Amino acid sequence: MRDTKESRLLLILLIAIAFALITVDIRGGRNSPVDGARQAAAAAFGPIENGLSTAVDPVGNAVSAVRDSGDRHDRLAVMEKENAALKAKLGSDDRNRSRLNQLDRMLKVAGQGQYGIKGAQVIAIGAAQGFSWTITIDAGANDGIKRDMTVLNGDGLVGRVTTVGPGTATVLLANDPDFTVGTRMEAGDELGFASGQGDRPLRVELLNGKAEVKKGDRLVTFGSQADKPFVPGVPVGVVSRVDPSGGGLTRTLYVTPYVGFSKLDIVGVVVTGPKKDPRDEVLPAKPKPVPTPTVTVTVTPSANASAPDDSDTNGQQQ
Repeated sequence: MRDTKESRLLLILLIAIAFALITVDIRGGRNSPVDGARQAAAAAFGPIENGLSTAVDPVGNAVSAVRDSGDRHDRLAVMEKENAALKAKLGSDDRNRSRLNQLDRMLKVAGQGQYGIKGAQVIAIGAAQGFSWTITIDAGANDGIKRDMTVLNGDGLVGRVTTVGPGTATVLLANDPDFTVGTRMEAGDELGFASGQGDRPLRVELLNGKAEVKKGDRLVTFGSQADKPFVPGVPVGVVSRVDPSGGGLTRTLYVTPYVGFSKLDIVGVVVTGPKKDPRDEVLPAKPKPVPTPTVTVTVTPSANASAPDDSDTNGQQQ
């Protein structure tokens, strides 16, 4: 194009129009009247520009690759953190699943015995209260907890409430040497008193010195007047040893408790006793006896066994 007066005027006019469009586009924002044209142009020329850029700018591509590599490294670090967090969450989920299982079993026991319970979690063990076998739970007077209430879990008798605060309570465990509870033998009326012995089996003194008792028999709580401190029917344990009678007025048993006192987590405080004694309803189902395999030995005569001698037979006939 020649540098003439007309060409200069045309150039100035085009520049003015360009500035006018830019101004309109900026003021219009997302509603710009030229937005449709710009999108159409991008759709038409974008792939071409991208191909040309890839072909003619290898240095830029290398820089982008290095930058992407750094981004991938950052993403890898993030993924590693997320993986560690996921593992921690899975561990937490395992614990939650265990607690849900404990809660389900405890609710089953409460349902079978018709006990009204208040669920609680163990938050401390006996060291905070001295040398006794005790635990602290996260439920107290504000939750309706009172002194001398029975405490149980999904396995059986845990203990009784001894001290109550606004939001916490102390529970004396059934294996504490100062703990005593009245018991009743399963499927009978043999009564006794069970006392804790720390990490050893409970010691039970039956009132009948001639009572017929054997290893494997089971005991439940006998219950107290007005259900305090003990409601009836809570599983206590299984007889593991029976002392010889000796002709005394009482008979001594040793009972392995159902509850593992060193691994308590979710417990229930019985705030409402049953309307009637559940007797043996709350005891777990007895394990089925495992059949003892028998071996049958069959004697088969040997093929090499010799037949009787004819001479011997003749001799016998003579």
